[in-house]
Amino acid sequence: MYTACMTTTPERLIESTQELLWERGYVGTSPKAILQRAGVGQGSMYHHFSGKSDLALTAIRRTAERMRATAEASLSGDGSAYDRVRAYLLRERDVLRGCPVGRLTMDPDVIADPALRAPVFETLDWLRGRIAGVLAEGRERGEFDAALDPQGTAAAVVATVQGGYVLARAAESPAPFDTAVRGVLALLDARTVAAGR
Repeated sequence: MYTACMTTTPERLIESTQELLWERGYVGTSPKAILQRAGVGQGSMYHHFSGKSDLALTAIRRTAERMRATAEASLSGDGSAYDRVRAYLLRERDVLRGCPVGRLTMDPDVIADPALRAPVFETLDWLRGRIAGVLAEGRERGEFDAALDPQGTAAAVVATVQGGYVLARAAESPAPFDTAVRGVLALLDARTVAAGR
């Protein structure tokens, strides 16, 4: 999967751990599985990291950074506040795999470890805050009616996305995710002021 000329050993270890955490969770991500996926020798992990927990933390942080960057690309794009939130909600996702950060909230070993839990909580909290900021900006510009609650609406948007992943995985179909997103967009659309669109 990886070649030495393309990425360094630490990078291959981090990328492999990111993938395995998304697929299997923390317990299912054994050092042996990481080494096999990365295509590196047995001592490599402990040469570059103090152990599985250290490597997992680095991988979770990297996944969180990627999620923030992807969300930010939509939320700071062109258009009205509604258009930017809509772009975030409708961006291309691997719905049936779920959210690589959100899925970690269901992993008891991650949640039980304050260090591993921190980047998960911080990222979801950042996302709520970032969406709330976009919505507040839209309300101030007159794009949304004054009754719009940016904080509550942002929490609903994040909950819809995360819950949509769960529903889609349970149904083995992206349809429930798509339905949930259309629903939250309809609610948001009802709060728009025609002149602001």
